[in-house]
Amino acid sequence: MTKLSVNINKIGTLRNARGGNYPDVLKVAADVQEFGANGITIHPRPDERHIRYADARELKELVTTEFNIEGNPIPKFIDLVLEVKPTQVTLVPDAADAITSNAGWDTITHAEFLSDVISTFKKQGIRTSIFVDPVLKMMEGAAKTGTDRIELYTASYASDHAAGNLEGIKPFVRAAEVAHQLGMGINAGHDLNLENVRYFKEHVPNLLEVSIGHALICESLYLGLENVIRMYQHQLR
Repeated sequence: MTKLSVNINKIGTLRNARGGNYPDVLKVAADVQEFGANGITIHPRPDERHIRYADARELKELVTTEFNIEGNPIPKFIDLVLEVKPTQVTLVPDAADAITSNAGWDTITHAEFLSDVISTFKKQGIRTSIFVDPVLKMMEGAAKTGTDRIELYTASYASDHAAGNLEGIKPFVRAAEVAHQLGMGINAGHDLNLENVRYFKEHVPNLLEVSIGHALICESLYLGLENVIRMYQHQLR
C-alpha cells in the first residue's frame, strides 16, 4: 500500500488568518493520524505564513506516524531539521516568495550543494528526499547525491489528467522505473486529489508515499476530514 502523508500547511494558513490558535494545528495533526493517515507533512517557509517553526518543534512530540518536513535548505531550515530530527526531510527548491512549490531541483547543477546537505541529514539518521521533475537525467543526478528517495513533482500529471490526457502519466512511470533501478525510493506530491490519485498509484511503480495537502483540505470542506482521509486510503490500496 502507498502511504498517505497529509500536509497540514493549510490549517496553519487558516489559523494565522485570524490570529490566536484556532484551528489548532496540533489537534488537527493528532486527529489526522487517528483518522488513518500514515504521516504528517509540513512545509515551513521563512515568512512563517502558514506553518511556523515553533509548530515543527511541537509536532515532533505529537506525531506518532511519519513526520516529513519539506523546505528549501537555507541555513535556518537546516538548523530546524537537525533540531527536530523528523522521519524524513524533503528538499524543495522554492523561492522565499513562492506561493507554492513550482519546480523540481536541477540535480546536476546543484549536485555538490545537495550532496553536502543530504550527507548532513543522513549522518543524523534522517531519511532524505529530493523534489524533482520526471526527467530521467534528474533521476540520475539525484542518485549521485546519495538521497534515499525522490519526490516526483506531479503538477503536470494533474493538469493532464484533468484535461483527459492520460498519456501524461508516461514520464512519471519511466522516471519511477529509473529511480527504482538507481536504488531510490519514490514519493510523489503536488495537485494530487481524489480524482487523480488512484490512476497515478495504479500506473507508477514502486510508489511508497504521496503527500497531499491543499486538495485534501479543500475536499474536506464538503466531505469532512475523517471521511476524506478514509477515501484517500481506499484509493491508495
